[in-house]
Amino acid sequence: MFRLILLFTLLPLAELSLLFRIGEWLGAGATLGLVIGTGVVGAWLARREGLRTWERVRGELAEGRMPGEELLHALLVLIAGVVLVTPGVLTDAAGLLLLVRPIREAVVKRTTKRLAGRVQFQSVGFGDGASTWSGASPPSEHGPSEPGSADRPGGRVIEV
Repeated sequence: MFRLILLFTLLPLAELSLLFRIGEWLGAGATLGLVIGTGVVGAWLARREGLRTWERVRGELAEGRMPGEELLHALLVLIAGVVLVTPGVLTDAAGLLLLVRPIREAVVKRTTKRLAGRVQFQSVGFGDGASTWSGASPPSEHGPSEPGSADRPGGRVIEV
């Protein structure tokens, strides 16, 4: 919560300060043109990259795969579009960087690496109600059991 407060208070102040400095250097009209131009070009680029990413998502779904990384790319393109239409130089730079696929791939890898330790996996059995958990907190008093253990009833099990 503290980070969000800093983000929503310090970022606009930094943006205003930077816009005033650019305005002093280029003039008010050129600065306004720069802000509007980056917004328009950024929105066009975000739309184009968003359509490309959406086609990749549809392609993976058509092949029967879950498009996990492509969905993260789509989310980052959406975020890029939002910050690009927000007036400001810093947000425009961040948005433009997020539209570059290699930079997005680095962000996706870092995000998945960071979230990997926070994910719990569940195995669910069909037909006999068997369920096993691995993670910090099992859902019932029975406790976790290992896949393939002798105490698990027979039946088809899909490991997730």
